[in-house]
Amino acid sequence: MRRLEWDYLGVRVDGRLLHHLRFADDIVLITPSISQAERMLADFDDACGKIGLQLNLTKTMFMRNGWVPDAPFSLNGTTISECSSYVYLGREVNMMNDLAPELGRRKRAAWGAYKTIEDVVKKTKNIRLRVHLFSTTVLPALTYASETWALRKQDENAVSVIERSIERVMLGLTRLK
Repeated sequence: MRRLEWDYLGVRVDGRLLHHLRFADDIVLITPSISQAERMLADFDDACGKIGLQLNLTKTMFMRNGWVPDAPFSLNGTTISECSSYVYLGREVNMMNDLAPELGRRKRAAWGAYKTIEDVVKKTKNIRLRVHLFSTTVLPALTYASETWALRKQDENAVSVIERSIERVMLGLTRLK
């Protein structure tokens, strides 16, 4: 990536050009146009080929905002699929910055985490242990990547409702008996 000549490509953010994000094998290219994206993807594909790697074009997708005209995007004759959202490093990203899908994912993850400790929770009366299990198992699943969220009041309320509902179940305080 360092050898790619992308010094004048990308999108200006705080006075610097940002052209990609990467972590391990997850890479996001950031461009102002489809043509620039095609050039960067071709450059990247060439660089990968030189070291014996190959892009998986079935997993390669692109997302565009409203400022980029609707146009086909391809690499070596293969059309790249457009998507309206994707999961990057475990966090769902979309152009509308709508947190509802991500909050739904976090809710499912939190309840899934609860299910892994449910037997222990049911067998113990120790409130401190239940609090510890909640704090170390459920809460991290619920709040994963939350530092990247731009929360509105309704989003904060949604997270609180999820948190309280699992807490109530763990403490045996369900409304229906």
